[in-house]
This record gives sequence, C-alpha cells and structure tokens, in this order.
Amino acid sequence: MQRKSGFTLIEVMVVVAIVAILAAIAIPSYTQYIMRSKITEATSNLLAMRTKIEQYYQDNRSYAPATGTLPCNPGTVAPLPAGLKYFTFSCPVLLASSYTVQAVGGATGDQTMVGFTYTIDQNNNRITVAVPDSSWLASGQSLPVSCWITKKGGQC
Repeated sequence: MQRKSGFTLIEVMVVVAIVAILAAIAIPSYTQYIMRSKITEATSNLLAMRTKIEQYYQDNRSYAPATGTLPCNPGTVAPLPAGLKYFTFSCPVLLASSYTVQAVGGATGDQTMVGFTYTIDQNNNRITVAVPDSSWLASGQSLPVSCWITKKGGQC
C-alpha cells in the first residue's frame, strides 16, 4: 500500500489563519515603528537648529540679525541638511531676545507625517503643538504638550 503525502485542507486553513493573525498584529506595529522613526527627523533637526542659533547668539548677542538674513533660514547660520522628506522647518518667532523654531509635518514632500507640529525655543522648551489624532495623546491630555510626543499614548 502506498501512503499519500501532503496536507489536508484543514491543516492548510489552520496555517493560513495563524499567518493572518500574526500579520494583523505585526503590520500595525511596524507601521507605528516607521512613523516614530520619521519623527526623529523633526526632533534631531530642531535640536541642531537650536544649537546653531545659540552659537549665533553667542557671536552677536542677539537672536535676530541686524541684516535681513534670518539665522534659521536654510543656507544661513542654521542651514538644514539636504534631503529632508517629512517636515518643513521655520522660525515663526525671531526677536532679539527670543526665538521659536517649528517643524511642521507633511508641509512638502512625503505626506505621511501630516498633523505633527513640534517647536523648541530659547529656553529649550520642547512643545508638541499638534498631532494627527487623539490616540497620540494620553488620557486627559490636551495640546499643547510640554514635551515632544514620539509614541502613541502621549509618551515623550
């Protein structure tokens, strides 16, 4: 008697169900992991711009330049690195004794970070101004938040 080899339909269905369950768990986790990695573009560049603006202040004793060249514009005192994809940077406040540098997600290029807005100022106050939805906030937390939210649930 010859024995047949192979899988029964039930065995194949069980394997497919297990793979589907694993994918249902892994894909959202991976998506959140990728989004958190994109947030580092904003936070690292905000810190770099803050350092350069502080260096400008040490040399000139003012955050606002006497000339028309703003220290946080690309190509000047605090130039941005090439290849930014997810955030656009600006200085909405730039006075002689104070400044605010802002990163807005999805303003140009890749739109996956739309809704995120982070700022930093001369006192190193790191503020999350906006997030795409309330799942990024902790229970009872409201915007603005006095830290940079980098994970869902309001974790800084």
